[in-house]
Amino acid sequence: MTATSPAHRAIEAVWRIESAKVIAHVARVVRDVGLAEELAQDALLAALEHWPRTGVPDNPGAWLTTTARHRALDHLRQRALHMRKHEQIGHDLDALEAHVVPDFVDGLDAARQDDIGDDLLRLVFIACHPVLSRDARVAMTLRLLGGLTTAEIARAFLVPEPTIAQRIVRARRTLGAARVPFEVPGPQARTARLASVLEVIYLIFNEGYAATAGSDWMRPALCEEALRLGRTLAGLMPQESEVHGLVALMEIQASRTHARIDAQGRPVLLPEQDRGRWDRLLIRRGLQALERAQESSGGGGAPGPYALQAALAACHARAPSAAETDWARIAALYDALSRVMPSPVVELNRAVAVGMAAGPAAGLEIVDALAADAALANYHLLPSVRGDLLQKLGRWDEARAEFERAAGMTRNERERELLLARARDAGAPRG
Repeated sequence: MTATSPAHRAIEAVWRIESAKVIAHVARVVRDVGLAEELAQDALLAALEHWPRTGVPDNPGAWLTTTARHRALDHLRQRALHMRKHEQIGHDLDALEAHVVPDFVDGLDAARQDDIGDDLLRLVFIACHPVLSRDARVAMTLRLLGGLTTAEIARAFLVPEPTIAQRIVRARRTLGAARVPFEVPGPQARTARLASVLEVIYLIFNEGYAATAGSDWMRPALCEEALRLGRTLAGLMPQESEVHGLVALMEIQASRTHARIDAQGRPVLLPEQDRGRWDRLLIRRGLQALERAQESSGGGGAPGPYALQAALAACHARAPSAAETDWARIAALYDALSRVMPSPVVELNRAVAVGMAAGPAAGLEIVDALAADAALANYHLLPSVRGDLLQKLGRWDEARAEFERAAGMTRNERERELLLARARDAGAPRG
């Protein structure tokens, strides 16, 4: 089988979609995240061996899960053989097999033993353990559950790839050394881990909304999975304002999915999108979730970062056209967001809003102040935004250079094509 064969492409596509679910299920069986990933990889190798000869099964996710489950049970049996309490171990294994025997081929779910009721969300909470640093827990969980590569996670953190790889390795070792119990935390501990859980879900959504690399502008399956996790979490923790804020943000952003690409799969930027193609149901759901976020914050409480970002998205959703967008309101919300969640990326987005509300020169001043920020040194959106502002100021040659620089930084083919097209447009003769 060659790297470009149809079977290989099919397996790769299935793995990107199903790997997180396979790992989450197996982790519940073996109670070890690192081992679960290894066993899921074994199932992938089995697919690479069998599917080119037998064809892709009707339910490939169930095939992978069942294969990984069998590998897990084999591992537990082998481990039991090296222990002396064979009789008790046998009883434990019989009980374990009875617990995980559901018919995955028919798509049935395993019985749940806690109030979360979702393997993926359960594993997010377990992996976001306080024994790990914030960066380590988020990086490891994104790798396991989001199916994101180290390059994609590095983009989210604005750090080099080797740094992310080291964080993931250290996180696995730390969890193993600390003998972290594989169990869902109680309500109090759950609240303490909530910020990391929300961050993981939103970073998964963002990778689906604007893919780091590859030939596709978006990865809708990741957006859908993040939305599902967010909605499940909102039902589990209805009193948490930021949970509703995140759901609102994702619902409203997801409403634009069909308008963000044209018939050829090319990106369509927000000002040029056909708003008639925005999903009004998702917008309504998002606005309702935003109301719940505001209500659960106690009315007078300051909104959190996700509720603020949802309010920003709502400004676009409520505008009948791009020309009628309330950019002054958006700029004010970004001012508030920069105080609650200061970061160079937030500041770059604020520059866009200020540029629309107060003129491109005002936005460019903010962008130029970010040029020395090391975190944005390889962030392609910095020269992209700068190019847009320069173009609006009529500084065509400078704009073209910035678009070309941005195109050289991105690893997404569709985005590169868009940026190069903008560079050509900026360099075209003016009448």
